[in-house]
Amino acid sequence: MVSVAPNDPAAARGISRRTQSDIYRAGISGIRPSVPTGVRALETAARESLSAEAFAYIEGGAGSGRTVAANRAEFDRWQIWPRPLRDVSARDLSVEFLGRARPTPLVLAPLGVMEMAHPEADLAVARAAASAGVPYTLSNQASFPMERVAQAAPGAPRMFQLYWSASDALNASLIGRAEASGCEAIVVTLDTHLLGWRTRDLDLGYLPFTRGLGIAQYTSDPVFRELVKQRADAASTDATGVKMTAKAVAAGLTIARKGASLTGSQSLRDNLRSPLPRTAIETFLDVFSTPALTWDDLAKPRGWTSLPIILKGIVHPDDAARALDAGVDGVWVSNHGGRQIDHSVPTLAVLPEIAERVGGQVPVVFDSGVRGGADVAIALALGASVVALGRPYAYGLGIAGEQGVREVIRNVLAELDITLGLAGLTSIDQLDRDALRAV
Repeated sequence: MVSVAPNDPAAARGISRRTQSDIYRAGISGIRPSVPTGVRALETAARESLSAEAFAYIEGGAGSGRTVAANRAEFDRWQIWPRPLRDVSARDLSVEFLGRARPTPLVLAPLGVMEMAHPEADLAVARAAASAGVPYTLSNQASFPMERVAQAAPGAPRMFQLYWSASDALNASLIGRAEASGCEAIVVTLDTHLLGWRTRDLDLGYLPFTRGLGIAQYTSDPVFRELVKQRADAASTDATGVKMTAKAVAAGLTIARKGASLTGSQSLRDNLRSPLPRTAIETFLDVFSTPALTWDDLAKPRGWTSLPIILKGIVHPDDAARALDAGVDGVWVSNHGGRQIDHSVPTLAVLPEIAERVGGQVPVVFDSGVRGGADVAIALALGASVVALGRPYAYGLGIAGEQGVREVIRNVLAELDITLGLAGLTSIDQLDRDALRAV
């Protein structure tokens, strides 16, 4: 990215002017942005850059995709009032979140298996987020262990998403590692205790975890390793029920390569012979999540960590109220980007009521359907404390790696900055329902 010249007046006029100046200056030399700035163009470019399986996994939703569409359609129910003739020459995007001042109200939502988009996966995302001061929610289904991510972006703000597994010992271990590696909060994801009916993945017969992808947090964990060893020791046969084809062989090679952290060997031959890589996948599929999770279980993490605990996957206002009763430190309004229930309630539709029920006692994080800066402004005006971005940064990663993620984050914040100013406002805390018109 071409930097703004030191004496450029745009440098003091906010991220929107800096971004526009960067892009237009570079354009004089025929240089265009690494990723498209438009929502539809970004998605189209990602479709062309990613494999069919990767794009389906990242872009797809549950069932016929009605919830994905509903999440987006809900934003169309709101319009932003333009308010001219106000001094908006200085605009402040900063907010307070989890007791700390943040430069913007944006966070990155947890997205798993980012190695499907780019080899550097979570490492590239972490560096890009750090460059903008945006907290990155590291996925439980990451492609690199959390400790590697901490090394890639030391001191950067980040949280850890926990999928509550069937092993409490494993849950406690993952949370302990997250705290030790510098995460600021634990985001317990509640809505994936059963895997959604994801038709595009099913039609392709593709679940990345069965190839050993997206399970690096597990294979680097001592508790999980012991579970794998116990299972391997108890196994009497090596029957997998998988028909041997060229694709099966390719999957086996991937599993063997990914299994090096378990076998301690860099030899592909050794890893192919070892039962540990395949057993790790079987173990993961057994423990990944539990449909037996209840409100009573939420008391356990208090004994495992001193970090704030945020509940992700809250859509019903009654559940938000109960989360407060449970003493959590934040509520994350999300329907998993439409990936879990076809025809689910769209999150923006319930955000105002949830924000009212929470009443400012804890922060309200919002996601699902967010594609640009104007969407962020609408969600903030309806009660979100901060807004989480998901698919767009994955598209940026697939198109242009770390630089693609940087530009997606920059573009969203630039549009938010412009939207704020054109609405006649100068700070995020001024965004409320008065800034919106219901359609």
